[in-house]
Amino acid sequence: MALSKKPVTGMKDILPEEMQIRDYCIRVIKETYGKFGFTSIETPCMEHIENLTNKQGGDNEKLIFKILKRGEKLNVAQAATEEEVVDGGLRYDLTVPLVRYYSNNAAQLPSPFKALQMGNVWRADRPQRGRYRQFMQCDIDILGEASNLAEIELILATTTTLGRLGFKGFEIRINDRQILKAMAAYSGFPEESWDNVFITLDKMDKIGLDGVEAELLENGFEKAGVDKYLELYRGLAEADNGVAYLTERLEGVLDASVTDGLQEIIDSVQATRTAEFKMVFDATLVRGMSYYTGTIFEIAISEFGAAVGGGGRYDKMVGKFTGNDVPACGFSIGFERIVLLLLESGFQIPDKPKKVAYLIEKGVGGQSLCDVIAKAQEARKNGDQVLVARMNKNKKFQKEQLMAEGYQEFVEFYKEALKN
Repeated sequence: MALSKKPVTGMKDILPEEMQIRDYCIRVIKETYGKFGFTSIETPCMEHIENLTNKQGGDNEKLIFKILKRGEKLNVAQAATEEEVVDGGLRYDLTVPLVRYYSNNAAQLPSPFKALQMGNVWRADRPQRGRYRQFMQCDIDILGEASNLAEIELILATTTTLGRLGFKGFEIRINDRQILKAMAAYSGFPEESWDNVFITLDKMDKIGLDGVEAELLENGFEKAGVDKYLELYRGLAEADNGVAYLTERLEGVLDASVTDGLQEIIDSVQATRTAEFKMVFDATLVRGMSYYTGTIFEIAISEFGAAVGGGGRYDKMVGKFTGNDVPACGFSIGFERIVLLLLESGFQIPDKPKKVAYLIEKGVGGQSLCDVIAKAQEARKNGDQVLVARMNKNKKFQKEQLMAEGYQEFVEFYKEALKN
């Protein structure tokens, strides 16, 4: 039986052209985030299964690649449930591993702790454009900062990074889970049904107000409550300032400090931004993770047609590990989608070193070969990227392949010429 040369479904081989873009993005991301005081960390790709299935990860918990116990601990024949044969899983995001990491190492970390983490995650999802079963995530998080300075810094760091990568005209959409809950409470929806209301609300951009109304009624919600709920969104569409509008309409249901804090984030970011983008208050923004407790945000780039990053505040998550809550907030760039957009736009890495190929005729050896390699070493010392390779029989095709990889200059070395 022949071995399969194709990667596993939902995963991909990365060719040199894309790898160069990825390496460039990683370099810019780390450099920019470092200037904002974020420190690189790393966590294992495997996590304890109970950490991954603690009802914090929303639908992602249904997509875990689970890992069987090993050796004597694995007894499939006697197992009655999956839990008896599984003890780990591949991480589906970087937030759960970060919180475990912080809970385990907090005594050795500064407060607030500003973490940068980049690494692969795995989800048994249905592959599509920009979505894979193995993909890199790029997260920054601030733990130990309760004020909205955390949100301001996270948004500025992320947008500065996107600006350095050449993106402009994108949107940062922002909302607060407390606003979502207050709107549901104002409309008379029972608290135990709020998650179902938000699941329907999250479809607003696809099915519109009429679609949301129809689905809420189909799900058994009373028409009076649905009408009151959608009246808020119709009013928002006409309001000059959505945050101020909701502050007034939800008086007595929503603490004004929530909307005041949100408006301060929006105003502060707009006043100090260095990239070209818009801050947009979006009261339909939900975010799928149930661990969010306050502010939530997403990156929208029109060329992609879907979110290319997001995050929010998750003040209760550390407490699930330690028993003591620690304020926490994070922002994740959709690394794979950013790379895809750069590739599709024909992005060229700026300030690339000159790429030179030294092609040596077969048969060149001894001191002549050393002389060629010495020339290459000198060129490398001067900043060039130099490939030293034997000349193929089909030299024309070899050059075409190298030109496709960005080599602009070719130097050919022949045995007879080197003798002279």
